[in-house]
Amino acid sequence: MSDERAHTFARQLFAGLPRRYDLLAELLSFGQNRRWRRAMVDHAIAAQPALVLDVATGTAGVARQLVDRTTARVIGIDLSEPMLREGAAKVARAHLDDRIDMVVGSAVQLPFVDGAFDALTFTYLLRYVDDPPATLRELARVVKPGGNIASLEFFVPPNRFWRMWWWLYTRTVLPLAGGLAGRSWWRVGRFLGPSISGHYRDQPLPSTVDAWLAAGIDDVGVRVMSLGGGLVMWGRKRG
Repeated sequence: MSDERAHTFARQLFAGLPRRYDLLAELLSFGQNRRWRRAMVDHAIAAQPALVLDVATGTAGVARQLVDRTTARVIGIDLSEPMLREGAAKVARAHLDDRIDMVVGSAVQLPFVDGAFDALTFTYLLRYVDDPPATLRELARVVKPGGNIASLEFFVPPNRFWRMWWWLYTRTVLPLAGGLAGRSWWRVGRFLGPSISGHYRDQPLPSTVDAWLAAGIDDVGVRVMSLGGGLVMWGRKRG
């Protein structure tokens, strides 16, 4: 799939979800999304950055946590304008307009100069790009040498027993639950499990770590969370 087709697919997939996206994220993560986000943000803010880029910001959940826990200014970027509008509304209701800016744009071609940011976060992104290693290089490009980069992705439980229950949940419960909430949710529920499995067949965790290193990110760390449902990674831009 080309980047343009991947972008179109991602826009269409999430077009009907903005108002319920945060609830959806909790369902998809077995109620662990907030804990996973916090673990990711812990690594991103370790050096108290002044300017942070939050990629695939969605409804600005991570961006809002970043400003709640630091004095940083945050720029959130996402492909989906409906998601950004919902995020901007939440930012406004929280009176954080002066610290969070929302920008429409693509992770594969960021509209920022080299080394513009002190730190960078990205969430549930790599399954939606055609070339994850190239995307990682682009993300690293806009971070200053020594700056922290952290990510959160869904994962496949490595333990066979928990992987069986995860498979049943993602292939049966999610689509059925999504169908009760509407066609948009059903599409996401049906898509999620196979997309996660397919991503890690193509990009297993050791290859993903290698891609971070090849992108110029050192001291790469990995934390598998919630029996393998979530994956937090972090590193430091080589300098």
